[in-house]
Amino acid sequence: MTFISCDDIKTVQIWTDHPEFALYGEYYNTMQNRYKVSVRYMEFPIAELNRNNSPDIIIASRMKNSSTQSNFKSLNNIFGSKKISRNIFNQRLLADGRIDRNHYLLPVSYNIPALIFSKDREQEISNQFTIDFSEIKESSLKFNTDSRGSYTRMGFSPLWNNKFLLTAAFLLGASFTEGEPLAWDSNALDQSMLFISNWTKEINTSSQMEEDFTFKYFYESPERLIQSGRILFSYMESSELFLLGDDTADTLDFRWIMEKEQIPITEDTVYLGIPKWSKSQDAARAFIMWFFKFENQRLLLEYSRLNRIDEKIFGINGGFSSLNPVTEQIYPLFYPELLGRMPPSEYFVLPNTLPANWTLLKERVVLPYLNDRARSSEEIYSLERRLADWIRLNR
Repeated sequence: MTFISCDDIKTVQIWTDHPEFALYGEYYNTMQNRYKVSVRYMEFPIAELNRNNSPDIIIASRMKNSSTQSNFKSLNNIFGSKKISRNIFNQRLLADGRIDRNHYLLPVSYNIPALIFSKDREQEISNQFTIDFSEIKESSLKFNTDSRGSYTRMGFSPLWNNKFLLTAAFLLGASFTEGEPLAWDSNALDQSMLFISNWTKEINTSSQMEEDFTFKYFYESPERLIQSGRILFSYMESSELFLLGDDTADTLDFRWIMEKEQIPITEDTVYLGIPKWSKSQDAARAFIMWFFKFENQRLLLEYSRLNRIDEKIFGINGGFSSLNPVTEQIYPLFYPELLGRMPPSEYFVLPNTLPANWTLLKERVVLPYLNDRARSSEEIYSLERRLADWIRLNR
């Protein structure tokens, strides 16, 4: 290794909402001595970005919005025969970071939703990789057991996890997207919540019956309830699924949720970009070139395991790698249950471009509305009014 004086070492400033990236920066700094990476955690890095306050790289969830083109540099020049091949990326994710013909954002990691269930029931599921709403309902109805007007076993309730409600709304066309600040297809959203409401009535009698069952038995985790035979399914995203302890994971299996031949990528996909006001763009590009190499991502996974980060964080940056060969060939070495279990990426469907404050809107406005709407057949406080009230209170 050629030694370079401290004065000649260029520092790459990274802002991220994923603290595990500090470990990746630390590893990069040990692998070469030309550049130094300095990582700063920020809850909402995009909100802090301006001409006078800019890092060299931002790595965060929900980066694409109406200001992307004005805030970030084109990354087209990192592609080429001796650089990074476009072909190694998940093509749908890669295209999502492109505006016109320019790549402003590169995908880093992503997650997809699943249902978990006991391995003892693996043969009862028709598809080796996926499960759709019809099969969830049919299997749940067969599993349900009631005694004296209350359920002692319940296959699945859509109301057990608000994220499932959002997944269903997304797959049934609600089309949440960036607006002022949020827009959606009102008719499709109504129909998706009607679908959930009817699901409850057809399979579990009523939302009150579901609530009674939940109150009585959900003092244990869903995983334990599956193991004990109390419930059949539980919703879980891949970022959580592969962090289950060995004592739990050994008894559980999973299927990816797919409806109408679509598997939804969750809205927390991580992207990377170079702000236009970066002061060390050459050094930033050097780090990006290093990070998106197949071998280096394998080394990062090994480094995470060595430091036991893999016990808290799944994969690269909390998800599947955006590099197809890494997810398909390297992940099964670290997560054996993934061997041969990744669905073809042509089934993947991404959410629309969402507002920068989507996390807050989702937690404080959208999910509470979906939960209320799915539980009640009566008119409730509308999403439009909830959104207007939230905006007024947060000006």
